[in-house]
Amino acid sequence: MQKKYSILAIIVLLFLGLQPIKAQCKLTNNAFKSGENIQYDLYFDFGILKAKAGRGSLLTTEANYRGENAFKTVMMLNTSGLAGNLYTVNDTLTSYIDYNLRPLLFTKEAFEGKDYSIERQSFTYKGDEISIRALRSRNNVENFDEVVTTNKCTYDYLSVISYVRNLDYTGMKAGDKQYIQFISGRRPVDMYVNYLGTASIKANNGKTYEVINISMTIHDDAFTNPKESLRASLTSDKNRIPVIIDTSLKLGSVRAVMRDVSGIRY
Repeated sequence: MQKKYSILAIIVLLFLGLQPIKAQCKLTNNAFKSGENIQYDLYFDFGILKAKAGRGSLLTTEANYRGENAFKTVMMLNTSGLAGNLYTVNDTLTSYIDYNLRPLLFTKEAFEGKDYSIERQSFTYKGDEISIRALRSRNNVENFDEVVTTNKCTYDYLSVISYVRNLDYTGMKAGDKQYIQFISGRRPVDMYVNYLGTASIKANNGKTYEVINISMTIHDDAFTNPKESLRASLTSDKNRIPVIIDTSLKLGSVRAVMRDVSGIRY
């Protein structure tokens, strides 16, 4: 009888160990702190046209979101000059995450080309269930306003940067990948964080950094081929500073290269 109970206990412990939902939604932040301010130079790549396009920034501060202590991260991308005249980008992305790095609210206000869009995703946690209210309007016309539910940890465009900065890349080899769920518009979709290896790169502040290169790929039925949404080079030290961030646009891509950083944790 005692042996039977021991086997049962082992089975229960194994089962509990296989439950990924709640535990994986809580990460320890070891990379950044309130007051971190990263400044970027922006570059457009439109195929034959490659030009400096403007300035960007990524600022993290402490905030209060509905009575809960949180981090507020704001990314701004603003074009200027010839490239800005060809294709205007004035985007403000805002993310509130709790101290366990779970997303609470994401907003994006974007002027891109001739289009103006607003996107908002708010997250509510109840046990193992996550409710996400997702809405979007373009040129003052509502595209959707829906609530989706999931039992998988889910990240938005900006909170995913905080997530990848705190992943453990120890022992990873080029080609290794980490699965997460990503909210694309109003749909939770599969995303993989792909480890691409290490390199040395020079930032626009004149310093050379040892970095970890990653990409994020969306696997969605809406795409014939997996869509690479973002590439990043993170310093290989404890700060995991995004030195370079590449993102896709309708007509090409924009690269953000760090030119200054202050308020880092280490």
